[in-house]
Amino acid sequence: MLREGVIKMANIRTKSIRDGRDIHDLTFYKFAIESLPVAVMTVDPELRITGFNSSAEEVTGYSKEETIGRHCGKILNGELCKINCPLRTVLNHRESVVRTESTIYNKFGEIVPIRQHAAGLLDDDGKLIGGLEAFVDISHSKLLEREKANLISMFAHDMKSPLISIQGFILRLLQNAVEIDKEKRKQYLKIVKLEASKLEFLIDGFLEYSRLQTGKLNFNFTATSLDKELIEIYEIYQNKGSQKGIQFELRNMEALPIIEADSKYLQRAFSNLLDNALKHSGENGLITITTQHTDQFIMVKIKDRGTGIDSKDLPYIFDPFYQGYGEKRGKGYGLGLAVVKAIIDGHGGKIFVESELGKGSVFTVALPKRRKLEE
Repeated sequence: MLREGVIKMANIRTKSIRDGRDIHDLTFYKFAIESLPVAVMTVDPELRITGFNSSAEEVTGYSKEETIGRHCGKILNGELCKINCPLRTVLNHRESVVRTESTIYNKFGEIVPIRQHAAGLLDDDGKLIGGLEAFVDISHSKLLEREKANLISMFAHDMKSPLISIQGFILRLLQNAVEIDKEKRKQYLKIVKLEASKLEFLIDGFLEYSRLQTGKLNFNFTATSLDKELIEIYEIYQNKGSQKGIQFELRNMEALPIIEADSKYLQRAFSNLLDNALKHSGENGLITITTQHTDQFIMVKIKDRGTGIDSKDLPYIFDPFYQGYGEKRGKGYGLGLAVVKAIIDGHGGKIFVESELGKGSVFTVALPKRRKLEE
């Protein structure tokens, strides 16, 4: 309803200003559109951007000054821009309003799922003079949908399997208590214990997931030397890597400044990233840890030459319980990278990933030098 209201509002007054009341109306509409919590972009008949509100700046990462006069497809770079552009549809009079879900790329190359409404802009005589697109970031709702699907899948498979196994062996013990010898009974009980451990591991995963979702990772921020933390982790993983024939390198040429951080959780985050690199690296592989810092951030890059990540998996690898389409399910429930993101977010930082299938991955952690205090 809100987006439809935006479109109706934009169509109310698009003709040239003729009197004082028109000036007042136009000022009001501009103020209203600028204040909306919905991204709004207007274009001329050639699809050049003529308006870009603050919510559009927030979703795309582009400032209004960077967008005005540019072709909308160059800014949004959406999946529909070249094949079935909603704005081109309304400008060609095929439909008066187009509603759809799609994805765009923001200024930083990140994929943003959006729900968008496009409509033509008409003057008082009903002449089409441009188009308007209202769109909203639906990343959170898409994340919830994926988590729901993953949870259902995991319940159906991972919890049912050990329960059936436990029930089967308990039933054998109950029905054949006299016939089963001591050694066989001991073997059955070991299997029951193993399956029960799988259930416990799964429940522990759910508890950790719950803490992530409710923000109950309690950080203890103190003065922390990243140099010290990374050297300690590097020494541990040198030994781990040697057992698999994988070499680790720490390229830390410049001393890093002391930051406010929770050293325990940071070690956990970097350990998870190195475990992930180790898991996907083959024999004689190389994993490098590289550091650098800018005016605002300390950057830690972890690079491997492993299996890499399929492009269709990249947008979702930090989702809880996500284990890529091409991965075989093993021990763990896809929480490792979700935990990393929660820890880095809790420090006011960012994490990025670049990867190519078959050529390895680079995870970049950006930690602020000065932590913003919570209001």
